[in-house]
Amino acid sequence: MSKYWSKAIKNIEPYTPGEQPRGRKFIKLNTNENPYPPSPLVIEAIKEAANDNLRLYPDPYGEVLRTTIAGYYNLKSDQVFVGNGSDEVLAFTYLAFFNPQEPILFPDVTYSFYPVYSSLFRIGYELIPLNEDFTIPVEMFKKKNGGIIFPNPNAPTGIYLDCQGIEDILKNNLEKVVVIDEAYIDFGGESALKLLDKYPNLLLIRTLSKARSLAGMRIGFALGHEDLIEGLNRVKSSFNSYTLDRLALTAAEASFQDEAYFQETRDKIIKTRERVFQQLVKMGFKVIPSMSNFLFISHPTVPAVTIFQELRAKGILVRHFDKPRVENYLRVSIGSDEEMEAFLQAAASILHDLAIKR
Repeated sequence: MSKYWSKAIKNIEPYTPGEQPRGRKFIKLNTNENPYPPSPLVIEAIKEAANDNLRLYPDPYGEVLRTTIAGYYNLKSDQVFVGNGSDEVLAFTYLAFFNPQEPILFPDVTYSFYPVYSSLFRIGYELIPLNEDFTIPVEMFKKKNGGIIFPNPNAPTGIYLDCQGIEDILKNNLEKVVVIDEAYIDFGGESALKLLDKYPNLLLIRTLSKARSLAGMRIGFALGHEDLIEGLNRVKSSFNSYTLDRLALTAAEASFQDEAYFQETRDKIIKTRERVFQQLVKMGFKVIPSMSNFLFISHPTVPAVTIFQELRAKGILVRHFDKPRVENYLRVSIGSDEEMEAFLQAAASILHDLAIKR
């Protein structure tokens, strides 16, 4: 620990991203990336934008992109905020709406960046234990708090809370901001978008990394009341005026122009997810019902860490979280049909070999 570090970072346990391998080729089912390439329109748009204009700063507010997103979701452009990936938008959200002296609420099993941001920005928090089946305990989010945040569908479980449950939480927290992280909503369930006009304290955060295959471009956005969006802009303009570069803005705009491609690839992932779900159940795995682009699985006799290690040895990466309540689960991203077939064969082989050893 360096003597030059500030007190703030000395006590932080940073977020640990999924492994990005170098050298050896792996089947990557560990970071919820889309197995399909971006729309051809996106690639062409990036090529055209890679010109002399790169010497100029990009639009600091991404007006064209905000207008595009607003039109897509039938909102006004001042109800849209864009940023450098949903993680940055989340960070700005903490600074804009949460106060150090008022603990916020989020689930005990959830996106592991939330406690990191809480520590970094010195925001107190209370963990709300998920139900035994990993569903959201709506009643527990009705207590006094400084704000609420959780993904829907939740990560890493993939479980979805319907809009009725979200509205129940909103009605009981009208004085605080309720943030729904909809990074995976395109893969199942209904967005809370229809609640935006009714609840000015609701903020939805989205990403183009998952369903639109743009993880490498780092594009996120938020949807909410104009007052909330202005709060995010105040933070952004106090931190970094130009969070999205010209190529990212262009790629994001183009991705919304190819609805047919988006629907086609999204539907492929959902179909593959359902097929793999059924096959894993037949193999003896416990599989949590998922509305995301991943599955959360556990085996009754073989420890998750063992399967994780054996899969890695066979060239397949999945995610293992060594944390309470989920240490015996693996999160498996949905890849292409060929990748998932390789995963299923490897998993079957591992279970077979371990059974013989026992």
